[in-house]
Amino acid sequence: MARGRRKSEDPATARRILAAAEQQFAAQGIEGARTDEIATAAHANKAMLYYYFGDKRRLHRAVLENLLRQFRSGVLAAPKKSTGPRERFFGCVSGYFDFLASHPNYPRLLAREAMAGSRNFDLMVREYFRPVYARLARTISDGIAAGAFRKVDPEQMASITMGMVTSYFASAPIVSQIAGHDLLSPQAVAARKKALVDFLEHAMARRGGKNG
Repeated sequence: MARGRRKSEDPATARRILAAAEQQFAAQGIEGARTDEIATAAHANKAMLYYYFGDKRRLHRAVLENLLRQFRSGVLAAPKKSTGPRERFFGCVSGYFDFLASHPNYPRLLAREAMAGSRNFDLMVREYFRPVYARLARTISDGIAAGAFRKVDPEQMASITMGMVTSYFASAPIVSQIAGHDLLSPQAVAARKKALVDFLEHAMARRGGKNG
């Protein structure tokens, strides 16, 4: 993915532009988003937007680069060698959840890239999502072998886990209206994470002291 951002002389302004662009691209897509609305939301002007990012497509790339950089550091960071499979599994789940909690627009941005069939999406799958899926499945297999988890299908459980995390944030704008409260509030997100961990603890737990 070609780089979409110049070296910044005012990091705060560039960060505000990126944050506003993330929101606009998630809501409107790259074709529908307007640079003047992004600049206004960032409390900047279009001249500054073009100075830092060149044009709308380079700004879009910069938004994706920024998200994926944080995804790599927060989700794909190598776990400590001393941790067991249970700690590695829940550490990976926690990292993925926290990343999406910090960037709830991410699922919509991803969905737009997928629908567009873009090269960006192919790279995202290959370099980011497939490694997370593989790590979860491998860690579950290790946990079963070590007796930490009951016998489950590792790939199915990895898929279910990623789906539960992603779908919460992807559907939050709609389900918030159904539930009658903001599912992206700090309190709601914390409650969801607690419930997710509790669900997975029970789903993976060995029964009667035996694996299976």
